[in-house]
Amino acid sequence: MPKRKKGNSIGLIKRFLPYYKKYKWIMIVDLLCASLTTVCELILPLIVRQITDAATAEVMSLTLKMIVGFGILYLFLRLIDTAANYYMSSVGHIMGTKIETDMRRDFFGHLQKLSFSYYDNAKVGTLMSRITSDLFDVTEFAHHCPEEFFIAAIKIICSFIILCTMSIPLTLIVFSIIPPMIIVLMMFNRRMKAGFKESRAQVGELNSQIEDSLLGIRVVKSFANEALEEEKFDKGNKKFLKIKTKVYHIMAGFHSSTRFFDGLMYIVVVVAGAIFMLNGKISAADYVAYLMFVTTLLTSIRRIVEFGEQFQRGITGIERFCEIMDIEPDIKDAIDAQTIEKVDGKIEFKDVSFSYESNNKNVLSHLDLKVKSGESIALVGPSGGGKTTLCSLIPRFYEVSSGAILIDGVDIKDISTASLRAHIGVVAQDVYLFSGSIKENIAYGKQNATDEEIEKAAVLAGAHEFITSLPDGYDTYVGERGVKLSGGQKQRISIARVFLKDPPILILDEATSALDNESEKLVQTSLETLARGRTTFTIAHRLTTIKNADRILVLTENGIEESGTHSELVAKGGLYSELYKMYSEM
Repeated sequence: MPKRKKGNSIGLIKRFLPYYKKYKWIMIVDLLCASLTTVCELILPLIVRQITDAATAEVMSLTLKMIVGFGILYLFLRLIDTAANYYMSSVGHIMGTKIETDMRRDFFGHLQKLSFSYYDNAKVGTLMSRITSDLFDVTEFAHHCPEEFFIAAIKIICSFIILCTMSIPLTLIVFSIIPPMIIVLMMFNRRMKAGFKESRAQVGELNSQIEDSLLGIRVVKSFANEALEEEKFDKGNKKFLKIKTKVYHIMAGFHSSTRFFDGLMYIVVVVAGAIFMLNGKISAADYVAYLMFVTTLLTSIRRIVEFGEQFQRGITGIERFCEIMDIEPDIKDAIDAQTIEKVDGKIEFKDVSFSYESNNKNVLSHLDLKVKSGESIALVGPSGGGKTTLCSLIPRFYEVSSGAILIDGVDIKDISTASLRAHIGVVAQDVYLFSGSIKENIAYGKQNATDEEIEKAAVLAGAHEFITSLPDGYDTYVGERGVKLSGGQKQRISIARVFLKDPPILILDEATSALDNESEKLVQTSLETLARGRTTFTIAHRLTTIKNADRILVLTENGIEESGTHSELVAKGGLYSELYKMYSEM
């Protein structure tokens, strides 16, 4: 699986910025509101300065009219501040949620494009963590990041200008503390980012472990291995605790450093300001204003510091989002990929070789095979011979390493994957039913199917009788992964799904191997009905189910060792004959 180069925060923010495009006017109004709240906050020290200056210079100049006027002005500003803050807290946050929704949509859409080779190595629990909890932090980041930095910039710049009008030396002394403060906090920020990323990764591992254990709960209980699962979970949980403990130590250093610099700045203002006032460099009113402005300045810096933790969580979420988005699907449609409307079902393998990414050894080597339209092909042979691999290459679940596969004379690489797969039906041993009703699961084969079409497909699959015997019929809830149905019932529903799809090419991957004899007989009858008139590839270990195939291919590590009908291969006395004899004696 390809990995993206580790990016810095600026690079990640640049990747994130396009998500603001749809909401630029909301962001502009949000920043306008942020500037209004900031102005309202900066006005108060100036009002206090004016009142203090009037009181200390000539008490008679401090009139009731002036005090009431300032009071009304500040109350008016507070009303503006309240309205602006409401917009920021509501619409601004909703914008962040919309961005999170857009990112989750893109993330899920990208996951749909990734091929089987990616999911062979990926952990579903880890992906779930990335698409949910990682993006939760992006909501706050999307809203607060521009807002907090914008407010801080206004406060720092305006405070610096206003304070310089009172005393340039004192202002420079106060602001000289900010650079070392930023340097120290940035050091902690970098360590926090690494800690949060490690924490996120471990959460994904925990989710994956929990999912694996809960989905396999029947196996766990059948082996009485609850204690083993608890031990495995406890190990991962303790590792998470260790990581979080390290992160909290870093956060403690981060916040403690902030408090130290807060106190340092206050004491510098109090002591240096008092000395300046003692020497007549600033007035008492300026001194009071200085204290208030520094309080405002420190509040702003403190908010940025506190946001630093949220910022790092958001950046970590964006980085983990980008890591997945940067994985290029190894199966892509060609620019001029065609859509096929009608397929006869003639298939040809031309010098096809294939190996999995995790193993350089070829599973298939220079395979040549021609299949006529409507021909029934059975694949048998020892495990690891490439039977499932061969079938998986036809719908491009994996990409051939070399050679070409043609359908009706057209290279499948020149056909859009959606169009290609629309003409191929797959019935596998491991049936997956989605949580929902039987009707919804059958209709997965054709989204706009009518109730009559769904019922007809169920009849053809031999599923209608047992479905109608259920209390809710076609509306019966199947449970997660179809847990409320038997293996044979699930398999017949999956066959009904393919009947509804009505594809000209059919792949049956050990579709009856996990069933009991009675269920196998019922399902086998359904499969024979389904395969009629279609180009069919059947992978089977139970050799009695493929006796009527038009052609049987014996596939081993050396390729196609034998080819012929059942009677021809038995008479030949080769590998197939040995396999059939072995199976018959079981």
